[in-house]
Amino acid sequence: MNNATTLPIDPDKLRRAAGVAVGALKLLANEDRLLLLCQLATQGETCVSELEQQLRIRQPTLSQQLGVLRNEGVLATRREGKNIFYSVADANLLEVLSLLYRIYCPKE
Repeated sequence: MNNATTLPIDPDKLRRAAGVAVGALKLLANEDRLLLLCQLATQGETCVSELEQQLRIRQPTLSQQLGVLRNEGVLATRREGKNIFYSVADANLLEVLSLLYRIYCPKE
């Protein structure tokens, strides 16, 4: 990682970046949130009732975890009638999810 041609990284910038990374990792450290994000990343925009059925997460837990992800700004929402559709809005998080998927998800 350290290369003679690489310029040193400003420690303040590195600390800010580390804070952002830690925040993303904390979001992913909950199994239900990780399942939700993986489902949305692979399936695209999905409504709450479909997420509940696909992931078998009970509605109260699902609502709570969607709220956490919404409050952190990583989900986008769209309302259509009575349905609310969710999608992953954070491109950096999509990259992390893609890497986790390649490493950990079963190959069919």
